[in-house]
Amino acid sequence: MSRSAPLVDARSLHIAYGRILRKRLWICAGLLLALLTCLLADIMLGSTHFAAMDVLLAIFDPARVDADTQVIVRELRLPFALMAVLVGAALSLAGAEMQTILNNPLASPFTLGVSSAASFGAALAIVLDLGIPGIPGSWLITTNAFVFAFASVLLLQAVASVTGGVQSLVLFGIALVFSFNAMVALLQYLASADALQQLVFWSMGSLNRVSWPAVQTLGAVLLLALPFSLRAAWQMTTLRLGDERAATLGIDVARLRLGALLRISLLAATAVAFVGTIGFIGLVGPHIARMLIGEDHRFFLPVSAMTGALIMSLSAIVSKQLIPGVVLPIGIVTAVVGVPLFMALILKRGKS
Repeated sequence: MSRSAPLVDARSLHIAYGRILRKRLWICAGLLLALLTCLLADIMLGSTHFAAMDVLLAIFDPARVDADTQVIVRELRLPFALMAVLVGAALSLAGAEMQTILNNPLASPFTLGVSSAASFGAALAIVLDLGIPGIPGSWLITTNAFVFAFASVLLLQAVASVTGGVQSLVLFGIALVFSFNAMVALLQYLASADALQQLVFWSMGSLNRVSWPAVQTLGAVLLLALPFSLRAAWQMTTLRLGDERAATLGIDVARLRLGALLRISLLAATAVAFVGTIGFIGLVGPHIARMLIGEDHRFFLPVSAMTGALIMSLSAIVSKQLIPGVVLPIGIVTAVVGVPLFMALILKRGKS
């Protein structure tokens, strides 16, 4: 009996792991189906409602629908809906990686000042036309946002390595938020009427000015970052056990963090540069994914991206339906939706 016991235990573990794996795959499939449904609903709903079949025909067989439907679906609503999905996926993936490498469940591009830093960089380009010399004007906002976001993340990492405390890191992140917001407010005070209008509208977070080049750029950035994130998934999972344990397993922790920081900055800065400040997605999305899937980053990272995309897609639908004939800035909607979720997460963490 003693010799067969290890075999029985191994078989039981294999069966249990298979059940967990199937459950995670079903969760991924369910989220993907929900995301596609919300994407279709986002295109259908608006000042003029379309049937699902008309939307699908306009996208895949436009010759079978009238010209007005083609223009509304393909040139207006489709880039709007796709950008919501891409922004949510980018911010939630960035938040998931940031929470892991900093070992801080409250870390996100918004709460730790990364989005505020990117906003300040974009504001410099909008108001003062300042940026890195030689950068084309069409890329000045995106480049500034990336540079300031990357600098803020490096600064956060330096603080984390020096203090070694979660509370100190959160407090420093809050200080960054207030500091960059104050500087953005100063630029608003100095801005001309046209620049002020552009900056205020941009800072609210809106999808109304989304274009196909912006969708393609953010889509390319997400497709570039996601494979590297998945490639580092097992290392990120091991990092949750602690830096020392990860180092004993042969993981270069410093290199892993630097690569994650580069991806976080690229994702957060590009998303913020195109649509403005979007709050809470990078914080709430990873927490929901963690509750659904656990800490296995092979699933946690893609599920975080899908969860953030789903929340943003739902917010895009709500932004068009709250006030008939008016499309609210999506940053306002995500903040209104995110605050209750954020408070619920705080209360749950306090009880645990």
